[in-house]
Amino acid sequence: MTISYSPLSNSLAVDGVYPPQDDSMLLIDTLERTGLAAGRSVLDLCTGSGVVAISAAAMGASSVTAFDICPHAVRCSRSNAADAGVHVDVREGSWTGALDHAPFEVIVSNPPYVPTPSGGDMTWIPPSAGPARAWNAGRDGRAVLDPLCHSAAALLADGGSLLMVHSALAGVERSLDLLRFNGLDANVVASQSIPFGPVLSARAAWFELTGQIEPGCRTEELMVIRADKP
Repeated sequence: MTISYSPLSNSLAVDGVYPPQDDSMLLIDTLERTGLAAGRSVLDLCTGSGVVAISAAAMGASSVTAFDICPHAVRCSRSNAADAGVHVDVREGSWTGALDHAPFEVIVSNPPYVPTPSGGDMTWIPPSAGPARAWNAGRDGRAVLDPLCHSAAALLADGGSLLMVHSALAGVERSLDLLRFNGLDANVVASQSIPFGPVLSARAAWFELTGQIEPGCRTEELMVIRADKP
């Protein structure tokens, strides 16, 4: 699959938040390709710069609500939505706060999913990669993925759908199993292999040491999981 970059990604304020990258664009392209947003209520979890939420609004969503635990990201995404001329209800909090506003017909999420060494990084990661909280997700990369997979069914309306970006490094099969265990029909619907960015490059030696990648591997497979609620 070829990623077609949204012009939004070049115009958003991203200082201090996760900048739109391949994973964001793969999620946006999948949302557009599936046509899920038009006329539906959309929830964007871990919104960051707001690029996915703004794209959903531009695709004709009936309403868009976005959550992020970072106050700076909330301010940033609100400003970006206003500059883009769309309405996004941006709130500070996690999926637990979103439960108070459920159900939603569509959920989109680009959560933190990068496995993280417990002792910290030995190689410098440039600030342009965004804040560490935007990608650090515990030793197995699942600190956020697990609760999202468990809560998706409660957040979705009947007939609703989740689109969630994932890295092959963070256990795609586990996410599929958890979503199915919670009553959703879950499958991988998009994928893209990309070269390691600055974060994964800094951790490549650790990934090799712990057997998470083959020696010399410097490409990551990104995926989008779709989970539908009957």
